[in-house]
This record gives sequence, structure tokens and C-alpha cells, in this order.
Amino acid sequence: MSVSPRLLLTTGDPFGAGPEIVMKAVAELGRAAPVVVGDRCALEGPAAAYGIELRTAEPGRLPEAGVCDLVDVGALTSGQLRVGEVRPEAGAATIAYARTAVGLATEGGYRGIVAGPHSESAVHAAGIGFAGYPPLVAELTGTPGDQVFLMLVGGGLRVAHVTLHLSMAESLERLSVDLVASAGRALHRALESMGTPAPRLGMFGINCHAGEGGLFGEDDLTVSGPAAEKLRGEGIDITDPTGADVLLGDPQCDGYLAMHHDQGHIPVKLLAGRTAAAVTIGAGVPFSSVGHGPAFDIAGQGVADPSALLSALSLFTPKEAS
Repeated sequence: MSVSPRLLLTTGDPFGAGPEIVMKAVAELGRAAPVVVGDRCALEGPAAAYGIELRTAEPGRLPEAGVCDLVDVGALTSGQLRVGEVRPEAGAATIAYARTAVGLATEGGYRGIVAGPHSESAVHAAGIGFAGYPPLVAELTGTPGDQVFLMLVGGGLRVAHVTLHLSMAESLERLSVDLVASAGRALHRALESMGTPAPRLGMFGINCHAGEGGLFGEDDLTVSGPAAEKLRGEGIDITDPTGADVLLGDPQCDGYLAMHHDQGHIPVKLLAGRTAAAVTIGAGVPFSSVGHGPAFDIAGQGVADPSALLSALSLFTPKEAS
């Protein structure tokens, strides 16, 4: 019997709800559980609470129900634990877990990575420049930054973002024909890898009404429109730039290309809420993270909901033949 390579799962911020929901996911998934990347000291309490045995991960080891195979990064000591607090040492540990996971996945033997909830405040407090996982994964895999993008999945939608954590002015300055086309290619490949052959893509306009023929700006005439033509010339099925409010109602689109952060985040978060998953596409290493934060206010109380984490893990779960 062949066994699919396992996923890697980082705990995210070790002072948030990540360790708890990771152990809940391991308990629920049983023999389908991923290999966890984090610090043993942060996981011992939640593991004991849910009856999970922690053991050192070994290449090729088969998963067992009630057991968590752990890559212990050693970024923290037990004396540093401050559950429920935003701390720089936790931010540094969060990035250490992601770096370790990407390194393991790049070496081979794992089919993808899912990251637990992180705190950008904690990461920045550690003095680490961080604009989300796509730039980090691009750096760690040696992929040019203009080829790696974020796709949100949830509520029946799959939306990739050409630009992300930028002001509107910076977003407009960065948008170009080549960047939009690069994002379209990454989205096309991602949808194919997730089981959608010959996907049809919908492209949101940069301006409202996609500029209305220049009435509301020239950007769609000079940037998004030519990018759509370029992609069609490469055999990718994509619409002309269209107002997002209109295009989201098109049931024939398998995925959408948003030009900036809110265009893509608002519809997915409205429909999916905390169950949305954020997927880094274009880097060659399947990488996803949950669409919610570390919930410091309930960390350590045993009430955190693992459903978003389970949803993110399911994105990379092979569909078994019946």
C-alpha cells in the first residue's frame, strides 16, 4: 500500500491559540495527522490536555492515532512561555518554525506546509521585516518576489491578489502588465494543482467598473486589459477586467484575480469568516495558513476552534479513489 507524503504543520505564534488548535487537529485527524513543527515546551500542555503523545519526527515514519510527530525547533525554553501575550521572542519563534518547515519541504518528502495563526505585531517586535508569508516563502525558496502571491480560499471562492499589504497609492504604482500576468499564471497553476483542469479565471478591474472605458481612470486600459490579452495568448482562459461586484456573480469562474488587498479579502472573509485559508502560490512549495489571528484573548483556555486549521489542511489532502 502506497502512503502519501505527509504535510508539515507549524504552530504559528506559540503564545497564542496555535498550540491548542494544532493539538486538537492532530487528535481529530488521527492517522492522517501532519508532522508538527514547533517547540516541545509550548506543546506539552495542550498535548496532555487532549491525550496526545509527543514523539520526535523521523523521515518516513507512519502516523499513529493519538501521537504527534514533532520537529522540535528549540526556539524557546519553558521559562520563556507567556501564553496570551504579544512578545518578540514568540514572533521570532514563529518565523523560525516557518523557515524550518520550508527547508524540510524544499528538501523533499513532504507534500506541503500549513502554518498556524501568527501575530504580525510579535514578529515586528522581534525586529523581523514581515509582510505576510508570500514574501517570506519567496525568499526561502529563492523565487523572485514578483512571482509569488497570496490566494484566499473560502466560502466557495478562490481569489489571488496581485498586490497585498500596500497602501492604495503604492498598489497602483506597483501594478504592471507583467505583474498582473505573473499573478494570473500562478493562479492558473494553483487551481490546476488543486484539481481544476483548464480553469476559467475572472479578472477584477483596477478601478470601479474596470474604468468604464477610461471614464474612471486609464489603468484598466493600460495595465489589466493588456495583461488579460497576454494571458489568453498563452492559452489561459481569463475574462477581460470587469468590476468585482459584477464578476463575483459569474458562476463560471473557477478563481478570481484581485488587484489589491480589500478586493479579494472582503468577499472571502464575508462568506467564510474565520474558516478562510490563505495559500501562498507561485513558489513551488505548497504553503497555506489560517485566515485568522492567534486569539491571544482565549489562548490557553481550551475553547479555541480548530475548524479553520482543518480546512487549510484539507486543501492539500489527496482525494482518495473510492
